[in-house]
Amino acid sequence: MRPFAFYMKDYIAAVRSMEKSGSKFGTERAGELLALCGHPDEKLKIIHVAGSNGKGSVCAMLTSILVEAEKKTGTFTSPEVFSYEEKFCIDGVPAPASEINFYLARAFALAEEMTDKPTAFEIETCAALDMFACEGCEYAVIECGLGGLNDSTNAISRKELAVITSISLEHTAVLGKDIMSIGRQKAGIINNCPAVVPCNLPADALEYLLNVGAVCAGDSAQVIRSSLKGQKIRYRGTNYFVRFLGQEQVYNAAVAIECALMLGLQKRCIKRGLKKARIFGRVQLLKRRGRLYILDGSHNPAAFGPISEVVGALKGSKTLVFGCLSDKDAEGAAENLGGLFDEIITVPAPSYRAMDREKMYYAFGGKYKNVREAGDIATALGGAKNRTVVVCGSFTLLKEAKNWIEQRQ
Repeated sequence: MRPFAFYMKDYIAAVRSMEKSGSKFGTERAGELLALCGHPDEKLKIIHVAGSNGKGSVCAMLTSILVEAEKKTGTFTSPEVFSYEEKFCIDGVPAPASEINFYLARAFALAEEMTDKPTAFEIETCAALDMFACEGCEYAVIECGLGGLNDSTNAISRKELAVITSISLEHTAVLGKDIMSIGRQKAGIINNCPAVVPCNLPADALEYLLNVGAVCAGDSAQVIRSSLKGQKIRYRGTNYFVRFLGQEQVYNAAVAIECALMLGLQKRCIKRGLKKARIFGRVQLLKRRGRLYILDGSHNPAAFGPISEVVGALKGSKTLVFGCLSDKDAEGAAENLGGLFDEIITVPAPSYRAMDREKMYYAFGGKYKNVREAGDIATALGGAKNRTVVVCGSFTLLKEAKNWIEQRQ
């Protein structure tokens, strides 16, 4: 029986209130917290996933494959898209809020013993690993928060596999101002374990990662057939089907396949797992009243490839509803996306970190004619003129967009 006192406080709300204090980098606090918790990370076979883009997709694919292989698997990812519980999954299913609250409470209690208090994300990391170990998971798929080397998830002491999905310019104030600097940060998760990377990384970064022992995946991957339902791909002489759209997802699938083969999983489990894998908020299609809505959480120029491919292949007029956070490249987004749309509506992201409305508007308005502002996502969607509407730029937009769309059924 769990102590009733653990249910008397909303620790999920407590974590969310802490998020406004921002992040602190380094693994010391998370390492100390895991030690106080009895090193739950040492009781799990951990697959650690880093990358500028594609982390969530690879985590979803690996989780689905492991579940098909009857391996009980915990998955910790961030940020959530539609519900906080999505961050803490067991066998691909979000844990109940009461369970998450219990393990967050344990982490909070241990954090009180520390002089250098952990951040919200460090508490979540500890709670997730504690949950997975206590709930009897064999594997844990853990997504890096930012970078790799100095991310709190890198306090994990033992890993089964490390995965780096992509490397592009991002968070340059923290990770470095060039590809190689960022690549070295990502490579920091390769710590006494095998590693898998895709073959489409920047050449210098790929060479560096191969020199530190990574295995390259995806060089023979090809698309056989593609539709809005997904892609049939061929890799290493075998056909697979994935529901994820865009060329980048072919490389993500190849990485997941390579990881599964290295873990000794049967090919039939890999095929079924990939076919069943789903992820929220990445080129997610919703059809309502004759209109196609596409929800996509891409938030940096390098991530817009899949959504650009899909939108570019669609016929008819299209509307973009765009909002982003203050540290994102709105100019780069406008350059990558704007030319695909007949109408662009900028909207403030529902976050204290939202980009200034004028800055976001002029990123698009300086390049395209049919650009206007809306005060919120409901106004933007309600005023969209075309039969295809894409919501993009930040995961923070997607929950409100989905709620509005579903209420219109």
